[in-house]
Amino acid sequence: MKNTLILFICLMFTAISFSQDRMDRNEKIKALKTAYITEKLNLSKTEAEKFWPIYNDFEERMNKMREEMYKDRKSIDIESMTEDQANSLLQKFKNSNTQRNNLYNDYISDLQKVISSKKIVLLKKVEDDFKRKMFEEYKKRRHQKGGDKP
Repeated sequence: MKNTLILFICLMFTAISFSQDRMDRNEKIKALKTAYITEKLNLSKTEAEKFWPIYNDFEERMNKMREEMYKDRKSIDIESMTEDQANSLLQKFKNSNTQRNNLYNDYISDLQKVISSKKIVLLKKVEDDFKRKMFEEYKKRRHQKGGDKP
């Protein structure tokens, strides 16, 4: 019993440290992304103060919608699904896509009030560039960690 308790406590500390590492890593990536976007868009202090709350709110809401869609897709049991259930699920997917499009359109409208249209267009390119750099860094680190393995 004592060994089980010690093992359980060790596992809890390990799980907590891994989740803390993941949270720290996510915060670091978010900080890098913020700095990268601010620099590449050449945001003034005034623009940045207005831009980031809009951007962060949009990101948070989109992530929430993605998570909800993922849960819906993950819970699908195709084998036992009826045609009516499939139709209902498709309608839910269509509604979700409409909500995402509306959210994006509102986001663009809100951004147009604080930064130029040119910077909004540039924002998409900058976000893509950041994702590409992060993915390349991930591949590089993974390759280094794995040695010469393919």
